[in-house]
Amino acid sequence: MKVTVIDTGRANLLSVQRALAYCGAVPELTGDPAAVLAAEALVLPGVGAFGDGMAELRRRGLAEAICCRVGQGAPLLGICLGMQMLFDGSDEFGPHEGLGLIPGWVRRLPAADAAGAPQRVPHIAWEPLLPGPGRADFAGTALQSVPDGGECYFIHSYAAEPADDAFRLADCLYGGRRVCAAAARGRVLGTQFHPEKSGAVGLGILHDFLALCSGRHCGGAESAS
Repeated sequence: MKVTVIDTGRANLLSVQRALAYCGAVPELTGDPAAVLAAEALVLPGVGAFGDGMAELRRRGLAEAICCRVGQGAPLLGICLGMQMLFDGSDEFGPHEGLGLIPGWVRRLPAADAAGAPQRVPHIAWEPLLPGPGRADFAGTALQSVPDGGECYFIHSYAAEPADDAFRLADCLYGGRRVCAAAARGRVLGTQFHPEKSGAVGLGILHDFLALCSGRHCGGAESAS
């Protein structure tokens, strides 16, 4: 399968492309809206600040192209900042409006843990993935190959808060609180962690995402559009 990797100018694109190729995809890097509109499947990586990332997508004409192609049914995986930009908006140096593909908002991680003790922000760690609220496991989703206790690599200061638990695919624990680690709506999937940097667990997630691209959805509630 050909996978169009969107060039935001703000990500380690080579590692994402290599991981996709390892999983059997044919990655194609582009910053051209026309290529996005013709894509079979999309991956939106990203690092850095939300507002800057969205400004770059809009400057290049990519924001409109992404929303249009997703509306036509193309699957999309957002990674790290790419996941956050899938939501309605963020408080990071903001507020800033996002792509609006998954209802919810992005907010800064608390400076204190659940017991009131100071905690480090950004959150930089390997963390096990937990099924989201109302989920017993990851069966039928792009996380279905994640073993019990399977860990992924996180580095972030902000986290998405889906408007509905139906969109919340996986969590991790940080400072005694649940933090959204993955969200899905229809064929749109976002991971706050970096699957391309998460060893065998991350590669399994990418492999399952590619497999689900040929199916109906990625394990979240269906889109209203």
